[in-house]
Amino acid sequence: MTEIPIIQIDAFTDRAFSGNPAAVMPLREWLDDDVLQAIAAENNLSETAFFLPHDGDDADFDLRWFTPTAEVAMCGHATLATGHLILGEDESAGNVRFATRKAGVLEVRRDGDRYLLDLPITPAEPAERPDLLDALGTPDAQIFLSVADSAEDTAIVLLPDADAVHCCAPDMKALAGIHLMAIVTAADGSDQDVISRVFVPAWGIDEDPVTGSAHAALTPFWAERLGRDSFSAFQASERGGRVECRLDGDRAVLGGSCATVIEGLFYLP
Repeated sequence: MTEIPIIQIDAFTDRAFSGNPAAVMPLREWLDDDVLQAIAAENNLSETAFFLPHDGDDADFDLRWFTPTAEVAMCGHATLATGHLILGEDESAGNVRFATRKAGVLEVRRDGDRYLLDLPITPAEPAERPDLLDALGTPDAQIFLSVADSAEDTAIVLLPDADAVHCCAPDMKALAGIHLMAIVTAADGSDQDVISRVFVPAWGIDEDPVTGSAHAALTPFWAERLGRDSFSAFQASERGGRVECRLDGDRAVLGGSCATVIEGLFYLP
């Protein structure tokens, strides 16, 4: 029986029971893909992150992410959680770099008592997707779809106000047949500049609590509309989480904290 360390970390929050939980699991070597998928299904969190040392000078570790049903091209919150784990074990390190299969090299670096996560932006252009609007129950919204070479297939759905974001009630069965990360969003004038929610039933996650990859799309989208490169965002899931967003050329730099909540061993037959 093989023992694999497993650490559950709440990302984009400074306290337990909020933000987005991720299972982080260090490996000595890659297991078969079906085994990694089975582990992620057993964990039953939005994402399980697997990492091991990288063979090369361009990064420190290789990193992959799995939902309960699929491997994804880019995951922000589980990357932040993995960086939190590694940097917490080496207080002298200021940053850690991850080589990924489809999103390039991602970096987590210290920023006082929080972290900065560096992701490639996901540009989006106006499009027509009436099937998506029907599934979301937002027939009058505007849709913007990610461009062809983006890491993730993403749809930004612009709603008129924060109340519309809170009240959005998708038909999850219909949405599960649409292979897009659906982000409903609006400007918000309360404690943050922007509000959003994220639905991905096609990847085994009805509503994701706090989504770093979604903010890689929201950062250029809202930077253009707000007329500035930095803004604050809140993802209004039941758990909720705050993300500080900054556009830096073709990168989205996301600020957030993490809280470790569980440490243990996963027994693999």
